[in-house]
Order: sequence, then structure tokens, then C-alpha cells
Amino acid sequence: MPLAPSTLPAVIEHADKSAMAEALSGPIRDALTAAIARRGRAVFAVSGGSTPEALYKRLAMVDLDWAKVSVVLVDERWVEPGEAGSNESFLRATLMTGKAAAAQLVGLKASGDTPIDGLSAVTERLAAIGFPPDVVILGMGEDGHTASWFPRADGLDVALAEGGGPVAAIRAKQTAVTGALTDRITLTRSALAGAGLSLLLLAGDGKKAALDAALADGPVADMPVRALLRSPDDRPEIHWTR
Repeated sequence: MPLAPSTLPAVIEHADKSAMAEALSGPIRDALTAAIARRGRAVFAVSGGSTPEALYKRLAMVDLDWAKVSVVLVDERWVEPGEAGSNESFLRATLMTGKAAAAQLVGLKASGDTPIDGLSAVTERLAAIGFPPDVVILGMGEDGHTASWFPRADGLDVALAEGGGPVAAIRAKQTAVTGALTDRITLTRSALAGAGLSLLLLAGDGKKAALDAALADGPVADMPVRALLRSPDDRPEIHWTR
């Protein structure tokens, strides 16, 4: 069901991606620093895409005990690092530079022909760093997907199940949003439950229109970002820029 008008989340607007990066780098640094102080480590879950690029480059220069931070991908196309579409390659070129190069990057691509083949190995990697994440950076497509929770995708029910494993294999229905690389591996709704600072970053009028649609009535399977937007406990902060 849609959210009541009184409970609609605030959308924090920024002048541009640079301004958004400046506004968010401090709170992210503080959340990671607090996690390190509490238990000696921090987990930072991050997404690919052009929207957070300026933020990642800014964070790479931030003073932080990066050696105690595990950076984990929210989702990944089933391609090797260095191949077109790899989120891991994107992160190595943006976030994992400068001071942040000292952090541990936990990729989601494993051996095997399909994401299903790699689930066991990736689950072991994630168990070694611990969940939930202390900070999560999410994006959203104009189709209403976040992470690799694509509308009506094969594996979506597993990805959104309560109390499930930390990762799921997805085969999306090919669209202009997915492109040709429809086999994905993704953190699940269960993996993100109870996360610390959770941020949903959007850019452009198309994403704003998609957000408005996701906040309206309709099945979660049609716009899976609704699984988070309708959550009383795990709804992310929403930040938007043109």
C-alpha cells in the first residue's frame, strides 16, 4: 500500500553532485569512525553508477582509519574485474584511491559461469567481515530497481525475503536499464536490515519521477525499491540532485 502523506520521506535536494558529495562525506566519515571506535572495524556497502562518483572521489581524500574499513559492493554484474560493466573496476578507479586505498575491497564476482555458482564463495567472504553494514550507499534506476533488485526478475523473491541469506543471484529481464548484462549478484534485503547510515542517491528528473511513482501505490515487485521506502525501520535517507 502507498505511504500516507504524513509519512512520506523527505527528499533532500542538492545543487549538483559536487554539493551532494560535500554534504554527505562528513556524515559518512563520522559513521565509519564511530563504528571503528565501537568494535574496531567498519563495513561500508557501496553501489556503482555515475551518481556517487563525485562522493567517492571526495571520500578517497578523507582522513579516516581506512585500513579498518571493509568496502563491499551492493551488487555486481557477472563479469570479471576489468571487463565492461564491472562495478569493482569502477570503485577501484574512484573510491579505492588516495587515502581510501588502504581499505579492504570485498568484491562480489566469484568463479563460476553464473551468479548461482558463486553464491557459496561470496557468502563466505561476507561472513568474514560481518553485517549489517555501518554505511550503505544505494542508487535507483528509472525502472524502480535498487541494488540488483530488478522488477519481476528471476531471483527477486529470494533477494527480498526476510531472514534470508546475504546475497542472491538475479537474472533480470533485459531492458534499456539493464542492458545486455542481466546476470547479477546482489546483497539482499536481509543483508541491509539494521544498517546504520543508509543513503539513497538520485540524480536527474527521470529518477525524481521514478521516486514519486515508487512512493505511490503498486506492487513491490514492479518497483522493488519500495521494499525499503515502505520499511519503518530501514528506509534510507533520500538525496537528489539534477
